[in-house]
Order: sequence, then C-alpha cells, then structure tokens
Amino acid sequence: MADFVLHLYDAAHEQRIAGVTSFIGEDASGSFGIQPNHVRFMTVLVFGLARFRQTQSDWQYLGLPGGVLYFHNNELTVSTRHFIIDSDLENISALLEEQLLKEEENLQATRESIKNLEQAMIKRMMALNRKSMELL
Repeated sequence: MADFVLHLYDAAHEQRIAGVTSFIGEDASGSFGIQPNHVRFMTVLVFGLARFRQTQSDWQYLGLPGGVLYFHNNELTVSTRHFIIDSDLENISALLEEQLLKEEENLQATRESIKNLEQAMIKRMMALNRKSMELL
C-alpha cells in the first residue's frame, strides 16, 4: 500500500511520522483529505482537530491552533505554534479545549495590557501638553 511522510513542526519541536496512508484536515472552505500521490497542495488549517492514519493502525488525532499545511512529493508538512497527538478523541478534545481557554485568557491579558499602556500614554501626553502651555 502507498504511503507518505508527515512532518510536524511547532515552536518547540518537530516530529516525523512515516507510513501515513491518509490525512483529514480542515481549512476555511471545509474538510479535505490527502492520500499518497496527491497533487501539490497548500492551505491554512483552522483551529481544531485533524487526523491521520498509518498503515494497519487506528486514527491518530492531531490537535492544533491552526497552521500551514503543504503537500508535495509525497511529503506532508504542517507548521503550527503547537500541536498535540493522541489516539483518544475525548482526551485530545479536552486538551484542545484547555489550550483554547488558555489562549483566550492570554489574549485577554494582552488586550488589558495594551489598554493600560494606551491610557498611560494619553495621561503622559496630556501632562506634557500642560507643561508646554505653562511655558508659553
């Protein structure tokens, strides 16, 4: 049976998985599948779960917060900030939900920091404006 190689890259590590016979992912247009000898293909994956199967084994689930997928010459490359692999759908779904909540909390904290920085800058500009008016 024909197969291909899956390369996974994130900010901390990389993983090479040989013998992949099928990959199913999702981009903005919906779900899609890749099998060996697929034509060259590139897309942006959405946040969620993809899955792949190796010869004679069960589906493995790949949780990721989006990423870039590229398939060429029977090699599939997925680049993302972080990925999780697990054969248990319930387990990986829980891990992915936890990751989503953490990212949302981090985003909220970043927004709050930006808001505080903007307010401090406005106060500082107003103080400088008052000083320059006093000098006139």
